[in-house]
Amino acid sequence: MPRQAVVTGLGFITPIGNTRAEVTHSLRDGRHGIERVEFLHNPNLTVKVVGTIKGFSAHTPNWRAWTWPTDYDIPREALRGLSPHGLFALCAIDQALRDARLDTTAIKDGATGLYCASAGSTLLAYHNVQKLMETRGERCGPLSVVSSIAGTLNFNLAAHFGIQGAVGGFVSACASSSHALGCALDDIRLGRQKRMIVVGAEEATAESILPFAAMRALSTNPDPATASRPFDTARDGFVGAGGAVALIIEESEFAQQRGAPIYAEFAGWGQAADGYNVAISHPEGAGLRGAIQRALADTGLAPTAIGYVNAHATSTPAGDRSEALALQSVFIAAGANPRISSTKGLTGHPLSMAGVMEAAFCALAIKDGFIPGNAHLQNPDEACAGLDLPRATLAEKPGTVLSTSSGFGGSNVALIFRHG
Repeated sequence: MPRQAVVTGLGFITPIGNTRAEVTHSLRDGRHGIERVEFLHNPNLTVKVVGTIKGFSAHTPNWRAWTWPTDYDIPREALRGLSPHGLFALCAIDQALRDARLDTTAIKDGATGLYCASAGSTLLAYHNVQKLMETRGERCGPLSVVSSIAGTLNFNLAAHFGIQGAVGGFVSACASSSHALGCALDDIRLGRQKRMIVVGAEEATAESILPFAAMRALSTNPDPATASRPFDTARDGFVGAGGAVALIIEESEFAQQRGAPIYAEFAGWGQAADGYNVAISHPEGAGLRGAIQRALADTGLAPTAIGYVNAHATSTPAGDRSEALALQSVFIAAGANPRISSTKGLTGHPLSMAGVMEAAFCALAIKDGFIPGNAHLQNPDEACAGLDLPRATLAEKPGTVLSTSSGFGGSNVALIFRHG
C-alpha cells in the first residue's frame, strides 16, 4: 500500500481572518474581506476594491516601518531579507506549526521539507531597480535579489526555520501552490519526506495587482459586497487579494505516532494543461477536465464519490464559464451532482496562494462539517445549468472534497481530500 498523507496544521493570514477561528466564522457566516482602496492616490483608476490583509502594515520597501500582530516574534536578521509577503508567510508558518503541535526544533530533522508558491515581490523589485538606475548602478541593497525574486519565500523561510529537507519554489501563476501541494504529496508517498510545509503568499499592492487591469482581468465594480461574484452573470473580473496560508502535511503513521491533530487525509491529485492560450482558459475547460479525471484516477474514485467541489472560479467571465463546462463534463455527465462553491466571493483572488488557501478551507470544512456557500451569487451563468451552487453555507458534512486551480498558460491542478 502506498503511504498516506494527512493534514495536521493550518496557518492563515487572509482577507477573511488571521486565525483558524476567524476564517471558520467568515466561511460559515459568508463574511467577506474585500474593502475599498485608492491605489497610488489616483481616484481615476477603475480598480476600487481589494481583498485586504488586516492587522499588518507592510506597504513600504522599508522593513523597519512594517508592523504585525504581537503574537509573532520576528528577529531583525530575518526581516532584512524578507519581502512584505514573506512577512505574511513567516507568520502563517509559525501559526501552522503551533496548530500542528510542532516546535521549530522538530522541523530541522531533515525529514521535513518546505515548498513555496509566490510570484515574487514586484514592490521590492521596482524599488531596488529604481535605486540602481537612479545611482547609475552604484547603489543596490545587498539583499535586494533574495527579497524580491520569485524564490524569495523559499530562500528566506528555509534559512529562518532551519529546513534541511526538500526545499523548492513553484511558479505556475494561480496554480502554483496547488502544484506545490501535489508535489509535496508525492514526496511523502515515495518516502522522500515524512513531513512537508507548503506555503503560498502574495502582496496586495498597486505593483502586484494593477498590471492585471491592463489585461481587463480585474473587476471595475466599486462595491465590496458584489465585486467578487463567481459564476454570476454580472461578474466582470476578479478582485485582487493578498496574504499567506501555510499547510502542513505528514505521512499518516508518522503523524499518528506523535499524536498530531488530523484535519483530513490528502488523498490524491492530478494535473493537466490546456495547450491553448497564454492567458485564457480553454473555452470548454479541457485541461481542467483532464486534471480532475487524473485526480479521480489517482485516488481510485468515481465522480459520484465527490460530495463537494471548491472551485477555482475567480469571477472572470471566460474563466468561470470554462470551469463550469469542465465540471459539467466530469460530474453531470456521470450522473453525479456534488455541491460546488467558490470561496473567492469572500476572499477575492490571491493569485499563487489561492490553491493552498482553498485546500486549507477544504480541510476546515471536512473537520468541522460544513460546506461554504457561493457568496454574492444571485443569477448563475447559463453555463452552470445543472450544477448545485448553494448560495449560503450548509451545515452538512462535505464528504470527499475536490479543490481545483487554474493558472496562466493553461496549468490546471485538482486536489482531493477526505475524512482522515
